[in-house]
Amino acid sequence: MHALKDLFSTDVGLMSIGGIAFMLCMGVFYVRYFMRHIREDTERAAAERR
Repeated sequence: MHALKDLFSTDVGLMSIGGIAFMLCMGVFYVRYFMRHIREDTERAAAERR
């Protein structure tokens, strides 16, 4: 319980939360970005085969 208190009440803990949130958001962004481009490339390759 002391660790959670430190996590949410100290500068270092708040920066850790911020860093973790930033990394999670960046991961979601990159997954969506890569999946969109994979789908576009797949559709383009299928159109070229026709």
